[in-house]
Amino acid sequence: MTPKTDISTVAVVGCGLIGASWAALAGSYGLTVRVYDPAGDRRAELGPTVARLRAQLLKLRPDHGGEVMAFDSLADALRSADIVLESAPERLDLKIKLLAEIDRLSTRDAIIATSTSSLLLSEMTAECVHKTRCIVAHPFNPPHLMPLVELFGTDPAVIERAEIFFRSLGKHTIRLKREVPGHIANRLGAALWQEAVHLLAEGVADVTDIDAALIHGPAMRWAVQGTHLTYHLGGGQGGIRHYLDHLGPSQEMRWETLGRMRLTPEIKQALVAGVEAEAAGRSIADLEAERDRFLIDLLKLRGHTG
Repeated sequence: MTPKTDISTVAVVGCGLIGASWAALAGSYGLTVRVYDPAGDRRAELGPTVARLRAQLLKLRPDHGGEVMAFDSLADALRSADIVLESAPERLDLKIKLLAEIDRLSTRDAIIATSTSSLLLSEMTAECVHKTRCIVAHPFNPPHLMPLVELFGTDPAVIERAEIFFRSLGKHTIRLKREVPGHIANRLGAALWQEAVHLLAEGVADVTDIDAALIHGPAMRWAVQGTHLTYHLGGGQGGIRHYLDHLGPSQEMRWETLGRMRLTPEIKQALVAGVEAEAAGRSIADLEAERDRFLIDLLKLRGHTG
C-alpha cells in the first residue's frame, strides 16, 4: 500500500539530469511540480525532457497527470511548496549560498532536501537559519527509475515526514545514522571502481572484460540480495559464521592486495580509451536508452510498478 503523504506541491531547484528526473517522477504521481533553474535553456528544455521520462514511467504504471511548470525566479518556484528538492551542481560554496536562499524564501514548514552525492549536510547548511528542516535526500541516477533514496537529517520528525513522501513515490529509503562523505551507496561504488581501475592499471584485464566480470558475476547476485547476504550464502549451510571462520583469511588476503589509485594523466587516458572501446560507437543517448530499458525490465521483475 502506498503511504499517505501530506505533501502535494514539490519545488525542484535545478533541472539538469537529476532535477528533471525528480520533476517527471513527482508529476507522474499527480503532484504539482514547480521548477527553477538559472539557465534559461534548461527551463526551455524541461517540457520535452519531462515528457520523455514520463513516457518511460508509463511502462511501469499509470501517469496521474501532475502539472510540471518552470519559473523564471527561485521565489516563484518555491511559493507554496511543501518540499524542495535541490539538485544544483556539487560545489560546497554554491550549496551553502543556495540552501540559505531557499531557507529564507520557503514556507516555514517546507522540507529542504539536497541531492548531494558527497557533501556534508552540516557544512552545506552553515548559513541556514532553520537548519533542522534541511536534509540529505540522495537519489541514484536516474531518480525517476532507480528506487534508492538515502536520507540523513538532524530532526527525526522531518526525516519521518520526508521518508513517507519518498515512499509515496515508490522509493526505497534508507536512513544514515550519521553523516559521512558519499553516504553509503556512493562509497560502495567508489571502492569497487577503485579496484576496477587498479586491475586496469596493473594490466590484469581491459575495461570491457572488467565490466563484463561485474555484470555477469557479482552484480546479478547483488541485485537480489546484496553483498552481506551473498557472503552468508557463500558459507553454505553454516552461513556467514562458517564463511568468516573458514574463508575469512582468504578474504583478508584479497583485501591486502587491493589497490589505492590516483587518477594520473596516464590512468585517465587508459580509462578513456577503454571506455570508448567498450562503447563501440554508441552515443551517450544510446547507452542511456539501453540502460533504461534494462532498468524498467528489472523494476518489473522486482515488482516496482506501484
